[in-house]
Amino acid sequence: MASAKELKDRIKAVQETKKITSAMYLISSTKLRRAKIDLAQTRPYFDALRGEIGHILRVGTGSGGRYFREAEGPLPEGGVCGILVLTADKGLAGAYNMNVIREAESILRDKPGGQVFVVGECGRRAFAFRNVPMTYLGGAHTPTMDRSRSLCTTLLDQYDSGALNELVIVYTDMKNSIASAVLSQRLLPLDRAPRHADAQSNEPRLEFIPSEEEVVRGAIRSYVSGFIYAALLDSFCAEQNARVTAMDAANVNAQDLLGDLSLQLNRQRQAAITQEITEISAGAQAQKNKKNK
Repeated sequence: MASAKELKDRIKAVQETKKITSAMYLISSTKLRRAKIDLAQTRPYFDALRGEIGHILRVGTGSGGRYFREAEGPLPEGGVCGILVLTADKGLAGAYNMNVIREAESILRDKPGGQVFVVGECGRRAFAFRNVPMTYLGGAHTPTMDRSRSLCTTLLDQYDSGALNELVIVYTDMKNSIASAVLSQRLLPLDRAPRHADAQSNEPRLEFIPSEEEVVRGAIRSYVSGFIYAALLDSFCAEQNARVTAMDAANVNAQDLLGDLSLQLNRQRQAAITQEITEISAGAQAQKNKKNK
């Protein structure tokens, strides 16, 4: 059985750890609330942008080049699949990082030779440990539109050059405060829905300035950067939510452990007091017996 000093040292260590987990819980809760607000404000704009791209496809005459393909048609020739993997910079978030990494590894098995682009220090360390070639695009800081545009430029430059023939993003979608799921979504090429003459005739005509190709290229860049921004926000929300859950569980476990350790310490104190009383009583009885003799 541990001594009283060892129990006191363990209680102090658990209390210090509980202070850290409580602070992380509060910080993650604050970040989660802010990120949820940003995500709610962002989604309507990019949903509308996606609708406009569909409108351009329906009324336009151009093919859209490498950006579009017929539904379930072949991918553009040349290049490999580019996989953008969104992870976190820190751990202590349950299985958040490992779930994303496993999904990316599954895609790599289906698409051998794919090029991995990693956001987040945890992802960089995981792929480096597995000796998987990758391109590290920086840490998972608080999502900003400037950051998503930078990531979009890096990916589209390689896609436009023909080095990549497909762009896939792997991120975590926070369905609600309880459930999160890892999603893999193809960014490019987009599937072109079959055209119907009746539907196309009812669409309002559009005038493309300076040209349809330039408009499509600008819309695609906005769409990809917007999707990446929304995915960064979604992943950030899921990360903070996972960390809140993990830290809350850690606080509960620490409280339970403190209760058990305190109980053991109190029992040892009671045992020591009982032993002292017994020794005093035995000594007094021995003195009394000696005096009677």
